Amino acid sequence: MGDTFTKSMAALHTWAGVTIGALLFAIFWMGTLSVFSNEIDRWMLPDTRLEARDAATAPSLDRIAQAVVPGVPAGARQWRVDLPTARTPVVEFSYRGADGAEHGRLLDPSSYAFLPPQGSAGATGFIVPFHYHLHLNWMETGKWLVGVAAMTMLVMLVSGVIVHKKIIAQFFTFRPRKRLQRSALDLHNLTGVLALPFHFAIALSGLVIFMTIYFPQSYYGAYGSTAKDKAAFTAEAYGRYTRKPANAPGPLASLDAMRDRAEREWRGGQPYFVRVWNPGDANSYVELRRSYAHDMTMNLDQIYFDAATGEVLARFEAGPVMTVQRFFSGLHFVRFERWTLRWLYFLGGISGCVMIATGFLFWLEGRRARHAKHGLAGVAVVEGLTIGSVTGILLATSALFVANRLLPADAGYAGVDRAGMEIRVFYLVWVLAFCHAWGRCTRAWREQLWAIAGLCVLAVGLNWVTTGEHVLKALAQGQFAVAGMDLGLFATALLAMMALRRIKRA
Repeated sequence: MGDTFTKSMAALHTWAGVTIGALLFAIFWMGTLSVFSNEIDRWMLPDTRLEARDAATAPSLDRIAQAVVPGVPAGARQWRVDLPTARTPVVEFSYRGADGAEHGRLLDPSSYAFLPPQGSAGATGFIVPFHYHLHLNWMETGKWLVGVAAMTMLVMLVSGVIVHKKIIAQFFTFRPRKRLQRSALDLHNLTGVLALPFHFAIALSGLVIFMTIYFPQSYYGAYGSTAKDKAAFTAEAYGRYTRKPANAPGPLASLDAMRDRAEREWRGGQPYFVRVWNPGDANSYVELRRSYAHDMTMNLDQIYFDAATGEVLARFEAGPVMTVQRFFSGLHFVRFERWTLRWLYFLGGISGCVMIATGFLFWLEGRRARHAKHGLAGVAVVEGLTIGSVTGILLATSALFVANRLLPADAGYAGVDRAGMEIRVFYLVWVLAFCHAWGRCTRAWREQLWAIAGLCVLAVGLNWVTTGEHVLKALAQGQFAVAGMDLGLFATALLAMMALRRIKRA
């Protein structure tokens, strides 16, 4: 009975990995990059490479309002500013028009002047959303696919522990000079065991974050299942104060005074964004949210003020259940400014990518000879899928960075702006990588690794040529995010060459 159960778990582990591994790798890769999304933004958006500000030199909200209010059109539902942090040295201004569309600009917090349009979605606009919804918004398709991948990940982690009975011994076993199949399995086991708690926590927290999508029964019993019931749950769980516009003009009192009041209420806590609802209306009100830059939990602390008088209208703090949910959200989104933890998250994400890739390699090498002998196409199909999903997405990401530094500031074609062209370059290269993989089979590994190494070095060179900043200059100027990005690209190129050598020996 025990052997039968173990074999069943082994089959479940193997085929779950083969069927969902490509999607999992893409999610893990983009999630790993998202750990340093703000730093990647500094590289992709050169005009935002401003000097970081500390809390003691926070910009004036009143001066920000003076700068942005003239750009808010009549009838806008709300406008918002996200304040600069140690990782994001710019003010992010956005407003939602009467049609519901969102528009945004960036602001220099020292001069209170708008920065020129950046012509790029950056990492926070493309890589981060890709991680959690794959840019598939219809019927929440992307989030459902990510949820299926997260649940499958949990199944594979549990079944992997059951299958590998000698899990402690395997933790200390890595034979890189053995056959590719053997060394791939050793590395698969090593990365799986070493980061097992991290992988489990990330997969579980990813499900908890979108509990209203994956587990709507969690509130249906108490609130009901209609749209009105869901709105009531959202208001009580996440906090939401609203009041209808009076359709009469009204003033805006001092936002700085409101911030001072909020900081006293929060006992020194500071807001990370300010939003003005019904701007210019007599019933306008101001929302301030407390920052969680130094907390693991993404708190929901919020205070609402009357825009005309500055009087407090409402205050909200999450209850016990939502505090737990927001802890899981903080555990997953990594919004806190703790660099040691951030690097551990990055390494954990890389280990997840290695674990998935080596799992594919072990499957391929274990069946290559048998499938060739019997004329089966399984290895060819899975190998193309593996190459496209592993080296292919790395190649597409490298091409994205090259396009970011290569496209002119006013680039556009057939109604697609520069930011859209960057994203299209990513998807085009990714699709071509899959086609190349199925066309060239095993040789595609070497060819795509060469291309990754070349594009990464090219991206560093283009950054130097287009911005005048190289690694040493960026370090001297305190632009550690830019220097780190360049060094990361160099490291990727080096790892690609190391992998190339290993594959050649195999």
